[in-house]
Formats: sequence, C-alpha cells, structure tokens
Amino acid sequence: MTSLTFDIAHERPQDAADIEHLHEISFGPGRFARTAFRLREGIPFIDELGFVALIDGRMIGSVRFSPIWIGDHPGLLLGPLAVLPQYNGKGVGKALVRTGMAAAEARAEIAALLVGDLPYYGPLGFHRVPLGSITLPGPVDPMRILVSPLKPGGTEGLAGAVLPRRI
Repeated sequence: MTSLTFDIAHERPQDAADIEHLHEISFGPGRFARTAFRLREGIPFIDELGFVALIDGRMIGSVRFSPIWIGDHPGLLLGPLAVLPQYNGKGVGKALVRTGMAAAEARAEIAALLVGDLPYYGPLGFHRVPLGSITLPGPVDPMRILVSPLKPGGTEGLAGAVLPRRI
C-alpha cells in the first residue's frame, strides 16, 4: 500500500453533486437496482454520519449511513462507500468507514449493517450474520450480509427483516 495523505471531513450540502458523480463512477447505472440502494430510497442519510475524503479539496471518497430497522431493533445501513478507482487499495475507504463508525458510536447507535465482502470489512469489526437470521427486501447473497456492533452486545438478538427507519 502506497502512503497517501488525505483529509476526512463531514459531508456538506454542496458536496451532493460530487458524491453522486462519485457513485456513478464507482457503481455505474446498475446501482439503482441493488437491494441496498432500493432500501435507502425515500429515507435520507443521517447528515452527521456523512463523510468525504479529500486531497487538496478534491473529493476522492465518500461514506454515508442511513437509519434502518433490523427486525425490532434500530440500526444503521452503511453505504454507499465509494472511492475513486485510482485511490482503491490506499486506505481511503477503510479510513472513511472507521470515521463513520466512530461517529455512529458517539451517537449511541446500536449496530451497523451492510452488504459487502468479509475480507474487506472483517478487519473493521464486521462479521457475517447467521444465515437466514436477517433478510433484506430484495435479492442479496446471504453470505455478504455483515453486521458490526456499535456498543457492547449491539448485535445480540438481531434478526428479522431490514426496513427503512424514519428519524
């Protein structure tokens, strides 16, 4: 991994267009059909949990969290996490996740859920959920449903359908 110097800051309203462009580059037009994207439709992300990575004021990455229900338990959906392709593998995404998770923990949130790869997210505190215990409203590889506690015991008893949560 090459050493890279970048800053992380709270997302600002004026960052919205740049973040949308970043999502377009990172995920393409197919992003709109993904289950996690569909789940986030209609609920705003939590402003204070939106972060961007910057080099000399230029956005190179972004992470957001949205409020969800996991069965009867409130939680957060991490994502999208996006980094410009030329900065992949340089620690930008992991730094954004760590920053967002720390901010979520400070808000006294309980747990964060995502659909992703365990080798990437495991070192950041995420683990697979027991197969069939948590379901999403659309097709998802159940081996990619990952959860991380944001407080001790935060993932105990998590089960059921994942649905949007209005706050």
